[in-house]
Amino acid sequence: MRKIKYKKGKKMQPYNLEYTGIHKSKESEMQLFVYDDLNLTEYEDFKVSDLDKHIDKQKTNWINIHGLNNVEWLKSIGDYFKIDNFMLADILNTTRRTKLEESHDFLFFNIKSLLPAEHSDNISVEQISFLLKDGILISFQEKRSDFFTHIRERIRTHSGIVRTKKADYLLYILLDAIMENFYITLENEEDKVEELINLTKQSVDPIILEKIEKHRDNLNFLKRSIIPLRDSLYDIKSIKDDTIFNAMEADSFSFFARLHQKSLELLEQIESDMGSLESASNFFFSAQTHKMNEIMKTLTIVSAIFIPLTFIVGIYGMNFEYMPELRRHYGYHTVMGAMFLIVVGMIIYFKKRRWF
Repeated sequence: MRKIKYKKGKKMQPYNLEYTGIHKSKESEMQLFVYDDLNLTEYEDFKVSDLDKHIDKQKTNWINIHGLNNVEWLKSIGDYFKIDNFMLADILNTTRRTKLEESHDFLFFNIKSLLPAEHSDNISVEQISFLLKDGILISFQEKRSDFFTHIRERIRTHSGIVRTKKADYLLYILLDAIMENFYITLENEEDKVEELINLTKQSVDPIILEKIEKHRDNLNFLKRSIIPLRDSLYDIKSIKDDTIFNAMEADSFSFFARLHQKSLELLEQIESDMGSLESASNFFFSAQTHKMNEIMKTLTIVSAIFIPLTFIVGIYGMNFEYMPELRRHYGYHTVMGAMFLIVVGMIIYFKKRRWF
């Protein structure tokens, strides 16, 4: 049984930039949305040198980057936006936990996106990082995925209020989309937990216990992923009260408060599911103990029935010459009848006492 956990990456110096994820074959590419309430422009497959002519600081700019294996290309993006190597290292090192970092001109956020793996009980993990700076939101994804497809469509079709809001609201809806993946993963785990609870009532196969421990590991992993996210979302509240970072609008903090509340709900549900797994585990052991007790009771009853029979057989197997019953014509039938009556009598007695 493979335990799901944050994989241990090799130790690297802060300035040593190296992608530590598993999607090393994915090509690095960049997508740019420039929009406001009235207009939208979308750019694909352009060079870093073209950013100057594409970015409009009077509008909201969303740069979405797929693929992190081209380190030199990412360094050029870092140079353009003045992202220091410590932050680039956090983007490239997928073993880091969720964190929030703020300064005078940027807000940095990275998060683990979780989804159930297909055809297995594992959980697939992808790290996504965000950089909010001067009306520009940069998202870094390990690979092209459909996490944000519906958000792109909302921007293209001017659905909802996303086009009327700034980049901080865009960060909110992107984080909300990732948190929906937590709900999907947790719901998938809950379905399997319910199946396990039903199985424990039908069978005491040891494989059930292995599955229980597997999903307990999954829930613990979910919990370890959400706790730092909860803390980071709580920290965003403090930005409202300081003067360090002022690129977020005042009414946007309520949206992040909703995400914080969602993280609390997820943690409460995980605690409840872990309690259900604990109950299933206890029921499994209780069922095993009950089955063992039933087996021992059956063997004890059989042994108790044969004790007097063995006693009688032992007496008539002593081979003394002058045993009075040995010469009787119906001695064998008498003893066999007596043994039969003893067995029937003991069974009736055990039945009346409800011992089986």
